[in-house]
Amino acid sequence: MSASRSLKISALAVAVVSLLPLHAAAQQTPGDDGVVRLDAVKVTVERRSEDSKDVPVSASVLRPEFLDAISTSGSDIRVLAGKAPSLNIESSNGRVFPRVYIRGYGNTDFNTYASQPVSLIYDDVVQENAFLKGFPIFDLEGLEVLRGPQGTLFGRNTPAGVVKFNSVKPTIGANDGYASLSYGTYGTMTLESGLSIAMGDHWAARLSTLGQRRDDWVENRDGRDLEGYTDSAVRLQLLYQASDDFSALFNAHARHLDGTARLFRANIIQPGTNQLVDGFDAEKSFIDGANRQELQTYGGSANLTWDLGDIALHSITAYEGIGKYYSRGDIDGGFGAVFAPPSGPGVIPFPVETAGGIKSLDQYSQEVRAESQYDGPLNWQAGLYYFHDDVEGENYTYNTLSGGDLASYQLTRQRNTSWAAFGSLNYAATDRLSLRAGIRYTYDKKTFDVLALDRVTLVEPSSGETDNSKVTGDLAATFSINDAVNVYARAARGFRGASFGVPSGTAPLTVAEPETVDSFEVGIKSDLFDNRARLSFDIYDFRVKNQQLTAVGGASNDIRLLNADKTKARGAEFDFEALLTQNLRVTAGGAYNWT
Repeated sequence: MSASRSLKISALAVAVVSLLPLHAAAQQTPGDDGVVRLDAVKVTVERRSEDSKDVPVSASVLRPEFLDAISTSGSDIRVLAGKAPSLNIESSNGRVFPRVYIRGYGNTDFNTYASQPVSLIYDDVVQENAFLKGFPIFDLEGLEVLRGPQGTLFGRNTPAGVVKFNSVKPTIGANDGYASLSYGTYGTMTLESGLSIAMGDHWAARLSTLGQRRDDWVENRDGRDLEGYTDSAVRLQLLYQASDDFSALFNAHARHLDGTARLFRANIIQPGTNQLVDGFDAEKSFIDGANRQELQTYGGSANLTWDLGDIALHSITAYEGIGKYYSRGDIDGGFGAVFAPPSGPGVIPFPVETAGGIKSLDQYSQEVRAESQYDGPLNWQAGLYYFHDDVEGENYTYNTLSGGDLASYQLTRQRNTSWAAFGSLNYAATDRLSLRAGIRYTYDKKTFDVLALDRVTLVEPSSGETDNSKVTGDLAATFSINDAVNVYARAARGFRGASFGVPSGTAPLTVAEPETVDSFEVGIKSDLFDNRARLSFDIYDFRVKNQQLTAVGGASNDIRLLNADKTKARGAEFDFEALLTQNLRVTAGGAYNWT
């Protein structure tokens, strides 16, 4: 988080609702007078479906038709940047390794083992490693952006918030589907499909697929073309429902990306300005190093639910893995070097060609949760959570001037084990006042080791271990002024575990200690004009202790992790939605953030 003031406002008039009647029918309902009104927006902040107006959390929901409208250009997850207040997503690695920020709070760390303060949760399973977080967006029933610490029910590494993806699920007895194709410049193509299949009285399936491609559109000085890709993903879900008392949802998914890595370009900014140099051409580059990128991911989960009447039990068992990742690029951004002329464009001090890889990644998680379903004013949730991942990362450097020969190699390993116990209470104190409180205990352990070295000697220490625990929680209240307007207040504490910075030949293993955030917000959520519009607004203030930061520089261009003693931020956000006509919906959102 840098010291800045920013105001971002985005507005989109979605005039394609009439072309998407199946999606739209679920979002707007005609009344007895024939007037079409907005239906309630449902969120799962409390791990159950609730009206967003009743939930004391700043939240945005992106609907399926909105996601369809913005994702037809072959875009990846970065297309979500700016589509909800205070949400930003960027990457130095192209279509992989997205860095996510909420309320200006994120992490620029780009090493293989980096953790982030924004958690991405896909079908109730956390995608912990940043390379898993780039799984494509397709066949979703909605996307939720939850701002502020969400640790009570979603766990550690959520001090900034959560982005939650919810796939379209199979339905017993349903046979339906769709397919869409889009085509654009540079041979950009997106083919997406979803198919639900009824399989008797107790089984149903849904198969979802996505294929995206783009031609290489940047011409390099040596005749190579760059910046193209082929990206494909598939998801298969099986639903088993023996009775109203038990259901099981199985999910298997995979992704394969093959293309070129993000281009680095040297000397394209005029010194002392934010302006590009004269003659810059986005379709031309001048690198002399190799460039390619490939990623293979896969995973699966089993989500079991037992309805016991007053209590429901949930079990989520999940695995995520990476079979292959390799990305190689010429990060000096030019050709040659000052000691081996000619070189350019401009002055290239030295050739730098590197690659990063993941030899293996295995992530396991298990959650067991119980929730009450009482008719009275008091309800609760309680659960246990276990997480373990084991990652082996590779770092390569190459000698560009000798034809790309390997100059050095190191293989490292990080293991992370975490478990937690959590609980929450919801209490309707009166017909107008509702109270919520939650608590979570988290234990987090990480170990880092060097497994292999070739032509490099690391600065010691090169291995280490961290062991941390933390109690976090939240307290909130919602007051209903009338049937159309609610106000709320919330205080929450979030936690992110310690992180390791990979050692090198010029820098030792660095450790960033755990960071803690205390957040406070108040807001209002309202339905307007007889449910033809809705508006939410909130203001927030948060303080981060020991924020984890990445420092790059020095004579050897070292990369180190460190902690800032204290970070402060405050701001305001709004979300607005209105039906201007039966076929025209307008949405707008804005955020102001001071850090």
